[in-house]
Amino acid sequence: MPPLKRASKAVKLYRDAEISIIAAGFGWEPEWQRKRTLIALTESDFLREAAWVVMCSGFRESIVRNVFDYVSLCFCDWENAREICAQRNACIDTASAKFANRRKLAAIADIAKLVHAESFAAVLERIKHDPIRELQLLPFIGPVTSWHLAKNLGINVAKNDRHLARLATASGFKDAHELCDAIALRTGEPKSVVDVVLWRFATLRAQPQLSLQVS
Repeated sequence: MPPLKRASKAVKLYRDAEISIIAAGFGWEPEWQRKRTLIALTESDFLREAAWVVMCSGFRESIVRNVFDYVSLCFCDWENAREICAQRNACIDTASAKFANRRKLAAIADIAKLVHAESFAAVLERIKHDPIRELQLLPFIGPVTSWHLAKNLGINVAKNDRHLARLATASGFKDAHELCDAIALRTGEPKSVVDVVLWRFATLRAQPQLSLQVS
């Protein structure tokens, strides 16, 4: 397919996806993403988003969402890393009652330990300098999830997870980064927002009870 035609179809896909996710009640998600910024990032925000991404790795987002409020309470509602470190064992033990993957819970506690030891300001400064590399140094954050966490922290990137990778391949693009770049260039939307819209659309389309078609 010629590049211009491929890009045009990608933009149509994005616009159709926008309509579909709004109709399904998820219009708040791209608005949430637009408001994310490293400038306003707090220690609590960082701990919460890191925990969310660690828990979502290899799990359906809907499963994590059902238990995340409970896990948050177990981890001192992400108030600060110092409190989590002081209550590490209690945090992990109580959270495991509803989220049984103790390795992930320990990784979340280890991230808090790192922030407490080095200070949030120091960690944030390193992330600003080289976000993907620095995020991959965190426990349980890998080559794909580092992009997910970067996006959730407010960095203008897309993630090449399985949902977006499949959508990109079906649209004639190498990967989600290339797909989201093409759409962002032609719509003026941040890549991170394009990611959220397409990702949610892909998850909705994968649900058997829904029939979301794109021509």
